[in-house]
Amino acid sequence: MRIRTFGGLLAAGLLGATVTVGIPVAHAKNGDTHITGQGIAQTLDCNESTLFVTGTGNYITAKGSCWGVAVQGSSNVVIVDNVINDIVVYGFDQTVLYHDGAPSLWDRGRELGMTNRIDRVPA
Repeated sequence: MRIRTFGGLLAAGLLGATVTVGIPVAHAKNGDTHITGQGIAQTLDCNESTLFVTGTGNYITAKGSCWGVAVQGSSNVVIVDNVINDIVVYGFDQTVLYHDGAPSLWDRGRELGMTNRIDRVPA
């Protein structure tokens, strides 16, 4: 008597297996913007992409709509016209202000006892 394993049947092609993986629907565009450095002052068009700001003492103004905003480091100031999906802040003494949108807000620094500011402000 011969016993066949699942792997052996699959390898022999006697057992068909179909694996379906759900692919999340994302509305962000390619071409995310990355600002990395110290003391950078810049105004840019977000173009419905994600804005990543990493470093310290950066002052970034994003015009138009951003899919998301992620800030890491310390003492960064980011002002955004509109945020579609989310704002995530790591580090301490970070300020993210947005004029429009209803993004989810996640202050990872505050979870660790650090002080950051994420606020919706009038245009």
